[in-house]
Amino acid sequence: MAARQISRALNQFVDDELLRAPLLFDQLVDGTIEHARAEMAGMPPVQRSAIADLLESLLAQRPRLGQYFTRSLGEQARQELAAGSPAGGMPRAALPAAPRPRTLALVDDATVALDVELSHAIEAIKSIAEYELRELQTFTAALVGDMDVAADHNPFRAETYARALWDAAQALPLSRGHQVAFMRHAGVPLAHLLRKSYAAASSRLEAMGVEPAAYRTLILPAGSRRGTLPGETTYSPDLQRMRDSMPAPRSGPQTLSLRLEGQPPAAPGPDGTRAPETWRELTRHATNPVDRQSVELVSRLFDAMQADTRVPADVAALIAHLQGPAMRLTLRDSSLLDQDRHPLWRFINRLAFEAEMTPDSADPERAQLLAAARSTVERLADEPDQSNELYRWAQERLDLLLQRRVARRLAAAASQIGALQKLEDRLADGGPLPSTLHGMLDVPHLDTVPAELIDAQGAKAAPSSDGESWLDELRPGDWVRMFIQGHWVQARLLWPGERREIWLFADGASDDTWAVRRGALLTMRAERLAKKLRERSIVGSAAARVQEALAAPKPD
Repeated sequence: MAARQISRALNQFVDDELLRAPLLFDQLVDGTIEHARAEMAGMPPVQRSAIADLLESLLAQRPRLGQYFTRSLGEQARQELAAGSPAGGMPRAALPAAPRPRTLALVDDATVALDVELSHAIEAIKSIAEYELRELQTFTAALVGDMDVAADHNPFRAETYARALWDAAQALPLSRGHQVAFMRHAGVPLAHLLRKSYAAASSRLEAMGVEPAAYRTLILPAGSRRGTLPGETTYSPDLQRMRDSMPAPRSGPQTLSLRLEGQPPAAPGPDGTRAPETWRELTRHATNPVDRQSVELVSRLFDAMQADTRVPADVAALIAHLQGPAMRLTLRDSSLLDQDRHPLWRFINRLAFEAEMTPDSADPERAQLLAAARSTVERLADEPDQSNELYRWAQERLDLLLQRRVARRLAAAASQIGALQKLEDRLADGGPLPSTLHGMLDVPHLDTVPAELIDAQGAKAAPSSDGESWLDELRPGDWVRMFIQGHWVQARLLWPGERREIWLFADGASDDTWAVRRGALLTMRAERLAKKLRERSIVGSAAARVQEALAAPKPD
């Protein structure tokens, strides 16, 4: 299917769904009113009165809310097509960076209450309409020619409808508490409506002759299970024991080089870096079986890391150039097989983790990180005498670069931090919360939020001692995954206030920053909307894959 045809087919699907959006929202209002009335009997009088005001406003503002809902759906769908569709225009990486926000949003309990309801709505849709969503994904993948369903091309995902629902809620001429209550009561009815809508969309595409794509099937070795990805485990095999348990290769390089027969010798790559040494080159001087086992194990580890789909391609290319030096080092020093302490493995794990935290390939910070890492890797590969001290230097150089990145981000936010510290002191002394702070802090109408509406489900989200200890463990520079302002983000903690009442986070994918109240963080933690990201050991995952391959029964 040609690019123009793909674009026309997907755009036609989007237009068709948008034409049906007003009717869907009209049904949603009826379902929300029915859902809220069914729960009013068990509410206290004050909350019952607030819900009555909400229902009256819903009936009066139905057309206006429907316009906001439909417009939000259309804007999100068009943006999705432009950013991610193969025929929708610029690729995602080529899109211009989002402008730096002019205000610093203060995220407090009322703001997090919205994120909680957004996440509940998203999970309700994904749970209730799970089968219909997966079926529609196969049809939208076929529209763009992705017959293996390698990605989700459906512009109308659960997140899209949840954000459109919030955009509609903001059109209510009521307080933020009423708007959040609308989200709470509309989530489940929306999920049931979308279950029918997704099924109907799939039926229409099928009637048009669109043949659905099929999810790729992985053929796993006999006896293996699909419960988790290979190597996806907290257990990390001991490399020394793995080496000792490996069958000793026969003497001579010929056996070790069988899989490289017919390949040319190592030569400089297109970027000027040298290709990894072959087994033949490195085992020429291996005089005992233990050395050959060590080289074979290290080579298998690097092969497994290259096969790890979670490692970004640009990082995997850098790691590949360390394979030869690592095999040379293991012939001189067996401590390389200490994967938890050796600086080579720690360098690799840290590099992959930091690149994951900055996913945009066009980000200058990421480009600087990879440029410095490339220079370090080339220096390591060119060094004739491989030693542990050489890799300690590489690890220290990478750590210094990362410390400077945090320092630069802190310097850029210095004025914000100063203003936030003054605000924190005022809050600790019982002072009022200002609506603006030197033109940087914007807190929209938080004083008009009825607590009865915001805290209707507060019992199950009450902050716990676990949340307090979690906050106590956070340090500047730590990465956190959180659901904030309707999106999952990876954010780095830049600054906790001196009184630890306000915490400043920086987005890893943009220049955005968020100042978050302590109570809001505790609520997010209780609702599982925030967690600290720990550095994943891709070396440990690779070792688990190698061990699994070694333990697999050999074919007869």
